[in-house]
Amino acid sequence: QVQLVESGGGLVQAGDSLRLSCAASGLTFSRYLMAWFRQPPGKEREFVAAINWSGGITHYADSVKGRFSISRDNAKNTVYLQMNSLKPDDTAVYYCARGPPYIPTEPQRPSTYDYWGQGTQVTVSS
Repeated sequence: QVQLVESGGGLVQAGDSLRLSCAASGLTFSRYLMAWFRQPPGKEREFVAAINWSGGITHYADSVKGRFSISRDNAKNTVYLQMNSLKPDDTAVYYCARGPPYIPTEPQRPSTYDYWGQGTQVTVSS
């Protein structure tokens, strides 16, 4: 069964840090673009960060730039999202997704990605 499984979410206070992990089973994402999206309560899904297959190219939403860092370990078939200086506005369900084996023109669009995880909840209290 092909699946992506996110973990590492939880309840934290503003200013704290969390590290999310996304582990793949039944598929590999070596040479594939990987990304994190999030969906705040009552809002649409939004782009957070993306990383190319080698890890040499990254892209971030303006809202998280300088605070979040995406990385990957292809040998472990895992992608990470290090989240620092968390704010209440970061509260959302976070999803990882697999994209194409190249840099797309619109990496921020959900339609770019073909596999999605079930999501992990991140709640940041003030």
